[in-house]
Amino acid sequence: MNKKILIGAFAAILIFLAAGFLVLTGAPGQGADLETFTVGLNAKMPTVIQDLKSKGFIKSPWAFGLALGLSGVNKIESGGYKTSKDLSAWQLAGVLKSPPGLKWVVIPEGLRKEEVAGLLAAALGWPNEVRDKWVSDYTALDFDHVEGVYFPDTYLIPMAEQPLDVAKRLQNRFDEKFAPLAPEAVKQNIKWTTLLKVASLIQREAAGPNDMPLIAGVIWNRLLIGMKLDIDATLQYARGHTDAGWWAPITPADKQIDSPYNTYKYAGLPPHPICNPGLKAINAALAPQETKCLYYLHDRAGGIHCAETYAEHLRNIETYLR
Repeated sequence: MNKKILIGAFAAILIFLAAGFLVLTGAPGQGADLETFTVGLNAKMPTVIQDLKSKGFIKSPWAFGLALGLSGVNKIESGGYKTSKDLSAWQLAGVLKSPPGLKWVVIPEGLRKEEVAGLLAAALGWPNEVRDKWVSDYTALDFDHVEGVYFPDTYLIPMAEQPLDVAKRLQNRFDEKFAPLAPEAVKQNIKWTTLLKVASLIQREAAGPNDMPLIAGVIWNRLLIGMKLDIDATLQYARGHTDAGWWAPITPADKQIDSPYNTYKYAGLPPHPICNPGLKAINAALAPQETKCLYYLHDRAGGIHCAETYAEHLRNIETYLR
């Protein structure tokens, strides 16, 4: 066959494929409305591509996969992307190989706000001075919101969101989650700030959710008789950061720290929560286990043992910790 005929035929095939590709994937649009496409945490590529199709961003997974491969992309970062259904496969691939405009931030239960600030700074690219200001200023605008209300959850946060608005976002999530529990707190005549302090102690002291109701019962028992709480986690909070982190085991010297958070030295609850508790800890504070115990300890396997008297508690120490 004549070489010119072969070249012409090949060019025609390419034109046909290109035209079909645009039909399948969508041509570039003018003045397209932007939408957010979200790539879930640890999402696999086949799932992402199917999600793009089901939400109308692409018509052909095969065609988009080809565009993505030719764009040099083998993985799409988790997060949120501003894009449009009017983009071609090539344009969409270009968007999705760029860093996302919204980042996932996972905040575990039981962190103090300095730790929360560290996670936010790492995800959102804050410099150290912004991270520190989030701790000192943006989360300290009023007494009741200094600590405990930066709710542990999974967030999708715009990279451009102002740090103060990020603080409000976390507070709003707390308000949303706490709202169904507020009537019970009112019924029991417990201020929400008091409840949150108790919940924060439970969160840090418990080895797991199954421990929480019993620990709650012991804490309330001590508070009701005016007994000092003697809780290690409050000393850890008062001591602050160490070479071993924020929550390293306490030392005998730590018990001499002169701080209103030192519940070995001062009776009653600390001025603020000592961490940001989750719903299980808050629920435990509202529904403590009925017990006569005033003491508890965890054995080396994490099991909890409580005692009604100090003498019994000493026996538990001998039995389970020595």
